[in-house]
Amino acid sequence: QFVAREVVPHQETWRTDGIVSRAAWQRAGQAGFLCPWLEEEHGGPGGDFLHSAIVIEELATVYESGFAMSLHSDIIVPYIHSFGSDEQKAKWLPLCASGDVITAIAMTEPGTGSDLAAVRTTAVRDGDEWVLNGAKTFISNGLLCDLCVVVAKTDPDGDPHASVSLFLVEADRPGFRKGKRLAKMGLAAQDTAELSFENCRIPASNLLGPEGGGFYLLMQKLQQERLTVAIASQSSAERVLEDTIVYCKEREAFGRSISKFQNTRFKLADCATQVEVGRHFLDAVIARHTAGEYLVRECSMSKLWQTEMLGRVVDECLQLFGGYGYMLEYPIARAYMDARVQRIYAGTNEIMK
Repeated sequence: QFVAREVVPHQETWRTDGIVSRAAWQRAGQAGFLCPWLEEEHGGPGGDFLHSAIVIEELATVYESGFAMSLHSDIIVPYIHSFGSDEQKAKWLPLCASGDVITAIAMTEPGTGSDLAAVRTTAVRDGDEWVLNGAKTFISNGLLCDLCVVVAKTDPDGDPHASVSLFLVEADRPGFRKGKRLAKMGLAAQDTAELSFENCRIPASNLLGPEGGGFYLLMQKLQQERLTVAIASQSSAERVLEDTIVYCKEREAFGRSISKFQNTRFKLADCATQVEVGRHFLDAVIARHTAGEYLVRECSMSKLWQTEMLGRVVDECLQLFGGYGYMLEYPIARAYMDARVQRIYAGTNEIMK
């Protein structure tokens, strides 16, 4: 009901503007759909990751790829929840759950991609402050964010895996600059931007977790990030297939429905099998993850397989739409463009292997 009321009527505007309205984020928070796993003592609804999975699935069901609720709820805020000080958690978690604070995470840099140990952004201690300098790119929620988790080197000449630290940087800090919104092939409604830090001073208390421990904190949380991508990919494939079956029954060629042709049936049977097998594997991983298991292998497998499966299914389904599949007014065209990045972000599929 929330998606039908607060998402669907605004999708075209969001895609045109290249950004989701702040009001939508706040309404999602008021409804309890941001950080649904967060305890009530921190201002959350008191659910678990299964509630997050439902949110991801419902957005995918309406082809919504720009409203990055899961990025905020299930990828970024967990860093604060797991590694933040009592003061950091008390300050930020209720605001993150309400939608009054939107988060981003600044990992990727122009020259590093998925190689987190090679980041060049630096954080130098100066008395009771840290001074940040560097540039980040491909940052989702980059323009909307009020708070950014920044990955930086605190010892540029040290062990690359023991010199990375995480920092909480408020968007209104002098020296924190938001660049232009990046034009992308897909995810049209998502505000992806470049960020830069030029002598950006933050309090020493904004260090998130231990100094030099950032790489290991990232490794702990990347599994859930990869699982959220797998969930979105699986749900997208299911919706694309469902709509394609309907279209094939309605579309006629050579005097009969194209669903009557053996080629169509074989293609749909193949897609349906992949989707069904994917759902059962994914649900098993979700159940074990929600139960608290640390699933490096399985989450990497799921991200790899679900995103590759989505690519295959959406390509086959678009073909069955014929020329209409190439028209942006049809959701299948947008789904095709949105699917491509799933194999790239959250760690490329080559890294998953």
